[in-house]
Amino acid sequence: MSKIKELYQKYKELILYIFYGGLTTLVNLVVFWAFDLILTSKLYLVSNLIAWIIAALFAFFVNKLFVFTSKSWKPRVVLREGLEFLGARVFSFFVEELGLLLLVDGLKFKNIGFQILGFNITGQLISKVILAVIVVILNYFFSKFIIFKKNNSDHKEQNDD
Repeated sequence: MSKIKELYQKYKELILYIFYGGLTTLVNLVVFWAFDLILTSKLYLVSNLIAWIIAALFAFFVNKLFVFTSKSWKPRVVLREGLEFLGARVFSFFVEELGLLLLVDGLKFKNIGFQILGFNITGQLISKVILAVIVVILNYFFSKFIIFKKNNSDHKEQNDD
């Protein structure tokens, strides 16, 4: 059991990122799926935008609080983190949007569809899942090494709070 605790402590940040990244991905996929039903599959890029906005808000707060434990709520720190987070997420959003265009329209994933337990699994949803893996990896590197990095002056100041 002590070996498990040791491994957890060693990889805690990565484990938490995978856990909360999984929850963020779930939020993203559920919102995408719901809006894909509401707006129809023809507007899948709009559904993706709505899902991205909701998931990005969720992700910012769980990454700040639980994964990278950036505890400062000083307006300057939150603004910097928020803007950097938004910039990184906008970049990964465009990677996802271009990937969706490529897979759905370019490679004709839009022609794929089947049902599992009463749920329609569309080519758009399959494409979204594939791209989610790429986006989670991109976002981890942005968050760890740019947005919530531990060695910048803002994070040193948070100990003064």
